[in-house]
Amino acid sequence: MTVPHEPRPAGAPQVRRLALFGSHGAVHRCREFTRRALTDWAWLPARDEEQQGVAEDVLLMVSELVTNACLHAPGGPRELRLGWDGVLLRAEVVDLSPVEPFLRRPAEPGRPGGHGLRVVDRLARAWGSLPEGDGKAVWLEVPAPPGCRA
Repeated sequence: MTVPHEPRPAGAPQVRRLALFGSHGAVHRCREFTRRALTDWAWLPARDEEQQGVAEDVLLMVSELVTNACLHAPGGPRELRLGWDGVLLRAEVVDLSPVEPFLRRPAEPGRPGGHGLRVVDRLARAWGSLPEGDGKAVWLEVPAPPGCRA
Protein backbone atom coordinates (compact mmCIF):
# COMPACT_ATOMS: atom_id res chain seq x y z
CA MET A 1 0.00 0.00 0.00
CA THR A 2 1.45 3.37 -0.98
CA VAL A 3 1.23 6.05 1.68
CA PRO A 4 2.54 9.37 0.38
CA HIS A 5 4.78 11.43 2.61
CA GLU A 6 4.52 9.22 5.69
CA PRO A 7 6.95 10.34 8.41
CA ARG A 8 9.82 8.15 9.51
CA PRO A 9 9.28 6.04 12.62
CA ALA A 10 9.65 8.11 15.75
CA GLY A 11 12.73 7.42 17.83
CA ALA A 12 14.27 4.69 15.68
CA PRO A 13 17.31 3.98 17.88
CA GLN A 14 19.34 2.07 15.29
CA VAL A 15 20.05 3.41 11.80
CA ARG A 16 22.56 2.01 9.33
CA ARG A 17 23.66 3.82 6.17
CA LEU A 18 25.44 2.55 3.10
CA ALA A 19 26.72 5.16 0.63
CA LEU A 20 26.43 4.07 -2.98
CA PHE A 21 28.22 5.41 -6.02
CA GLY A 22 26.48 4.18 -9.16
CA SER A 23 24.74 0.99 -10.10
CA HIS A 24 27.63 -1.45 -10.55
CA GLY A 25 27.33 -4.09 -7.82
CA ALA A 26 24.79 -2.03 -5.87
CA VAL A 27 22.14 -4.73 -5.52
CA HIS A 28 24.62 -7.29 -4.16
CA ARG A 29 26.22 -4.76 -1.78
CA CYS A 30 22.82 -3.69 -0.45
CA ARG A 31 21.64 -7.27 0.07
CA GLU A 32 24.79 -8.11 2.03
CA PHE A 33 24.58 -4.89 4.04
CA THR A 34 20.93 -5.67 4.87
CA ARG A 35 21.76 -9.30 5.72
CA ARG A 36 24.44 -8.12 8.20
CA ALA A 37 21.98 -5.68 9.80
CA LEU A 38 19.30 -8.39 10.10
CA THR A 39 21.87 -10.66 11.75
CA ASP A 40 22.90 -7.95 14.20
CA TRP A 41 19.23 -7.22 14.97
CA ALA A 42 18.49 -10.96 15.62
CA TRP A 43 16.26 -11.47 12.58
CA LEU A 44 18.86 -13.94 11.28
CA PRO A 45 19.60 -16.72 11.77
CA ALA A 46 15.87 -17.32 11.94
CA ARG A 47 14.29 -19.21 14.78
CA ASP A 48 11.51 -20.62 12.57
CA GLU A 49 10.12 -20.64 9.04
CA GLU A 50 8.00 -17.52 9.58
CA GLN A 51 10.97 -15.46 10.74
CA GLN A 52 13.07 -16.83 7.86
CA GLY A 53 10.35 -15.88 5.41
CA VAL A 54 10.09 -12.31 6.70
CA ALA A 55 13.88 -11.86 6.57
CA GLU A 56 13.99 -13.21 2.99
CA ASP A 57 11.13 -10.87 2.06
CA VAL A 58 13.12 -7.91 3.40
CA LEU A 59 16.17 -8.91 1.34
CA LEU A 60 14.00 -9.27 -1.77
CA MET A 61 12.28 -5.91 -1.27
CA VAL A 62 15.55 -4.06 -0.69
CA SER A 63 16.88 -5.67 -3.87
CA GLU A 64 13.80 -4.47 -5.78
CA LEU A 65 14.10 -0.87 -4.58
CA VAL A 66 17.81 -0.77 -5.39
CA THR A 67 17.21 -2.35 -8.80
CA ASN A 68 14.58 0.29 -9.59
CA ALA A 69 17.04 3.05 -8.70
CA CYS A 70 19.68 1.37 -10.91
CA LEU A 71 17.27 1.22 -13.83
CA HIS A 72 15.39 4.51 -13.52
CA ALA A 73 17.49 7.11 -11.67
CA PRO A 74 20.41 8.99 -13.20
CA GLY A 75 23.59 7.66 -11.64
CA GLY A 76 21.73 4.87 -9.83
CA PRO A 77 21.12 4.71 -6.08
CA ARG A 78 23.02 7.06 -3.75
CA GLU A 79 22.31 5.59 -0.32
CA LEU A 80 20.60 2.72 1.48
CA ARG A 81 19.30 3.46 4.97
CA LEU A 82 17.96 0.85 7.37
CA GLY A 83 16.19 1.80 10.57
CA TRP A 84 15.13 -0.56 13.37
CA ASP A 85 13.19 0.56 16.42
CA GLY A 86 12.54 -2.88 17.93
CA VAL A 87 9.09 -3.14 16.34
CA LEU A 88 9.37 -1.86 12.78
CA LEU A 89 12.10 -2.13 10.15
CA ARG A 90 12.31 0.71 7.61
CA ALA A 91 14.41 0.60 4.46
CA GLU A 92 15.03 3.68 2.30
CA VAL A 93 16.81 3.90 -1.04
CA VAL A 94 17.86 7.41 -2.04
CA ASP A 95 18.42 8.43 -5.66
CA LEU A 96 18.70 11.61 -7.72
CA SER A 97 15.46 11.26 -9.71
CA PRO A 98 12.52 13.40 -8.55
CA VAL A 99 10.09 11.05 -10.31
CA GLU A 100 7.98 9.15 -7.79
CA PRO A 101 7.68 5.39 -8.28
CA PHE A 102 4.33 3.99 -9.34
CA LEU A 103 2.77 0.60 -9.82
CA ARG A 104 2.73 -0.36 -13.48
CA ARG A 105 -0.12 -2.25 -15.04
CA PRO A 106 0.34 -5.92 -14.27
CA ALA A 107 2.98 -7.34 -16.58
CA GLU A 108 2.66 -10.72 -18.18
CA PRO A 109 3.71 -13.20 -15.49
CA GLY A 110 6.32 -14.93 -17.65
CA ARG A 111 8.00 -11.74 -18.89
CA PRO A 112 10.88 -10.13 -16.99
CA GLY A 113 10.54 -6.60 -15.64
CA GLY A 114 7.69 -4.59 -14.23
CA HIS A 115 7.11 -6.76 -11.15
CA GLY A 116 9.36 -5.12 -8.53
CA LEU A 117 6.99 -2.62 -6.97
CA ARG A 118 4.16 -5.15 -7.08
CA VAL A 119 6.31 -7.43 -4.93
CA VAL A 120 7.00 -4.56 -2.51
CA ASP A 121 3.32 -3.58 -2.50
CA ARG A 122 2.30 -7.10 -1.51
CA LEU A 123 5.02 -7.80 1.07
CA ALA A 124 5.57 -4.47 2.87
CA ARG A 125 3.27 -3.09 5.55
CA ALA A 126 3.54 0.24 3.74
CA TRP A 127 5.76 1.93 1.14
CA GLY A 128 6.09 5.24 -0.62
CA SER A 129 8.51 7.99 -1.49
CA LEU A 130 9.56 11.32 -0.04
CA PRO A 131 11.35 14.18 -1.77
CA GLU A 132 14.98 14.43 -0.72
CA GLY A 133 17.28 17.10 -2.14
CA ASP A 134 17.04 16.97 -5.93
CA GLY A 135 15.75 13.40 -5.81
CA LYS A 136 13.77 11.16 -3.53
CA ALA A 137 13.90 8.43 -0.93
CA VAL A 138 11.78 5.37 -1.68
CA TRP A 139 10.91 3.63 1.56
CA LEU A 140 9.21 0.52 2.85
CA GLU A 141 8.27 -0.70 6.29
CA VAL A 142 8.00 -4.22 7.66
CA PRO A 143 6.89 -5.22 11.15
CA ALA A 144 9.22 -7.53 13.02
CA PRO A 145 8.31 -11.20 12.96
CA PRO A 146 7.34 -12.72 16.31
CA GLY A 147 10.39 -13.26 18.48
CA CYS A 148 12.34 -10.32 17.02
CA ARG A 149 10.72 -7.51 18.95
CA ALA A 150 12.87 -5.60 21.36
